[in-house]
Amino acid sequence: MHAPESVPAGEALRTALARLLDGLPPTRAAQAVDRLISNYRGRTPTDAPVLRDRSDVAAYAAYRMPATYEAVRAALAAFRARAPHWVPASHLDVGGGTGAASWAVADAWDGEAPPEGERGTTVLDWSQAALSLGRELAGTSGDPVLRAARWRREVIGGGLRLDPVDLVTISYVLGELTAADREAVVDRAALAAAAVVIVEPGTPEGYLRIREARDRLVAAGLRVVAPCPHSGACPIEPGTDWCHFAARVTRSSLHRQVKGGSLPYEDEKFGYVAAIRDTVPADGPAAGRVVRKPQLRKGMVALDLCTAEEGLRRETVTKRHGRFYRAARDTGWGDEWPPPPEGSD
Repeated sequence: MHAPESVPAGEALRTALARLLDGLPPTRAAQAVDRLISNYRGRTPTDAPVLRDRSDVAAYAAYRMPATYEAVRAALAAFRARAPHWVPASHLDVGGGTGAASWAVADAWDGEAPPEGERGTTVLDWSQAALSLGRELAGTSGDPVLRAARWRREVIGGGLRLDPVDLVTISYVLGELTAADREAVVDRAALAAAAVVIVEPGTPEGYLRIREARDRLVAAGLRVVAPCPHSGACPIEPGTDWCHFAARVTRSSLHRQVKGGSLPYEDEKFGYVAAIRDTVPADGPAAGRVVRKPQLRKGMVALDLCTAEEGLRRETVTKRHGRFYRAARDTGWGDEWPPPPEGSD
């Protein structure tokens, strides 16, 4: 039975994931997740996925898919703000596993069709168990594009070949690859796609992978539209800081079992880059991006910004700035700054 079309994608995904754990003892699920977390990221040869069977995949999907979905959805929202009138006809989710990024893409363009007709999604991954479970989960979605997605087993590495496509997403994948395979996968995506969105964990190491991928995308002729306000060199000195953002994730009972704590949510830290070719109709990059959580004080807001002209800088907005002060109080980490002129769309 398909989820009603009125159910938001995130809620439908959480419901589908909850069903996965029916019949799987909670202790076993928590143990599987704990083991997988300890050795999954960055230690997987491209021909030997760690997600070995349905129990592994079900436990890990229930634990990680909501966070991956929210991070990719946030990255796509920033991308869409720069290219609001573009709808991808074709989407390739490289290393997509159980399809979290594909759920986010379906949500980002919910109900929209490109000028030439229907949209389509293909998920590539090296784990057949993950692909099979992803297909099962997608079948519960209310989104026809997601239900019709193709799920294909491929080794994600230097031998990967990609056909031309509108949008490529690569989420939480680069850390699993060798340096040579990372370069090859990003280069193949840049060659094949009109738009590429890459998401990695919001750690110093994840930032370095995003930075390297960003440089390769720009070298291949794409221009960055988010989060950076330019396609030039990143102003951050490696080792002194790292660029990352946060997405709010509703915590499941499995999250609470594995991590402890009682809060109903947690913040997923992530880094990303979205880059396009000239064939994608888009506005120029944002003038600036808020790269840290804004600091609110009485009568003032301090914004740490990355800007096209001045690099990294802090801007203090006070009550005397009128509408800019009101806008600053509503501005969040990862948002564009300054706000659009009053009366603009």
